[in-house]
Amino acid sequence: MNSSKLTKRLAGRRSQRGQGMTEYIIIVALVAIGAIGVYNLFGKTVREQTSAMAFGLAGNNTQSTTHSTTAGTDATNAGTQADNTQGLSNFGVNSGTQ
Repeated sequence: MNSSKLTKRLAGRRSQRGQGMTEYIIIVALVAIGAIGVYNLFGKTVREQTSAMAFGLAGNNTQSTTHSTTAGTDATNAGTQADNTQGLSNFGVNSGTQ
């Protein structure tokens, strides 16, 4: 009698651990999907800003200023693209600009 209660209790704990792991995996997947979406929208801007910082640290102010200006333009374009309404009629129209 006691061994069957112990077996049921252990089985319940195992299923709770599995449930917690499943919830954790779902949360990590949602964060990853969100990060991919943000990177697709602002990826070019981030690359230009990183490039501007690298040139600035190397002492090449001309290239740093150029990349910084390009990053600002890319950020404006990304913001405009994010504000546009996407639907089935215009799906994928601006997908290649970033």
